[in-house]
Amino acid sequence: MGTGVIAIVASSDPGHAALLAGAMTDVSYAAAALAGLLAIVLGIPYLGRWLLFPTNAWADLRDPTVGPLHGTFPGGILVLAAVAATVGPKVLPTHAVPTVIEVLDAVGIPLALAISLVFAYLLFTLEHQDTRVVNGGWFIPPVVTIIVPVVLVPLFPEVGPSGARLLLFTGYAFWGVGFLLFLLVLSMLHDRMITHALPPVAMAPSLWIVLGPAGVGAAALVDLARSAPLALGPKAAAIGPISLVGASALWGFGAWSLLVALALLTRYLHYGRVPYGIGWWGFTFPLGALTLATSSLADAWSLPILGEIALGLLALLAVLWLGVTAATLRSVVNGTAWVRAGPDGPSAVAAAGPGTPSTAPEPGTAND
Repeated sequence: MGTGVIAIVASSDPGHAALLAGAMTDVSYAAAALAGLLAIVLGIPYLGRWLLFPTNAWADLRDPTVGPLHGTFPGGILVLAAVAATVGPKVLPTHAVPTVIEVLDAVGIPLALAISLVFAYLLFTLEHQDTRVVNGGWFIPPVVTIIVPVVLVPLFPEVGPSGARLLLFTGYAFWGVGFLLFLLVLSMLHDRMITHALPPVAMAPSLWIVLGPAGVGAAALVDLARSAPLALGPKAAAIGPISLVGASALWGFGAWSLLVALALLTRYLHYGRVPYGIGWWGFTFPLGALTLATSSLADAWSLPILGEIALGLLALLAVLWLGVTAATLRSVVNGTAWVRAGPDGPSAVAAAGPGTPSTAPEPGTAND
């Protein structure tokens, strides 16, 4: 997801700077190819684990910290569908692009709905009372369902008006599922952050995930409004302004959340380093989603300043992606990628168990 979103954003050519047009195209091609390769390299062992070790996989899914991360599997499939829609027409035969999107949608959309239902059911039935288990990872199932409208929009031209109306309805329905779940999780995380000390340092990247639903939600509204005329004809005229207002409001919250996330990360770093964990990839896709929304709104509003902001966010995303990739490769080479961390590491909450605070000092407590 974190690599594919770079391909999508670069393909939109944020800022539309003539000197960077060629570089943006090259970056989109390279990121798209790498995202496809990673989907195979990571997807096969992921599925293999469910087949060979289902008990362990179910145990992870029931964990309040690790469980929502399973949403990244259908999320990755849907991001690949979006990559196919944006980069595909430039490298694939024209007739092949819709087929690729349809296949990826047919797999990713049911899985996205399933993970949102299963994880919610498990949360409802787990016996835990401590609100400290609430974390930013809980935004992953909602953001995956919000991606659905983005990957339905490219199919509008391939169907007739009645089919387009069905796709438009489905897109808004999935957007509603993801957005309302996002609000519910946001309220829980907000209360958890106020009533308790900050999460353990290893959980710091999860606080960035809030950018994902806000960014994808805004971009999805813009995409749906652009394609609505194919489904509704002249009746779609009212959808554009409403969607633009809603998308802009969501973007504003996403931008505010980015500033808060940066402030909290600075606070964490003030008390020491943030230990590497696979959760570091939480820095990438959410920021990419906000960058995509910024680029989409720059075109929708015809505001060059937003395009320049999108270009700056893409530069920040590239720096973070390079840093996270380097750290990941180091962990693979030295073997720590395959070891579940202890109390001070990336899986602190999962290792300690639901409701058990990390033994590491937490910013905001007497340890200050």
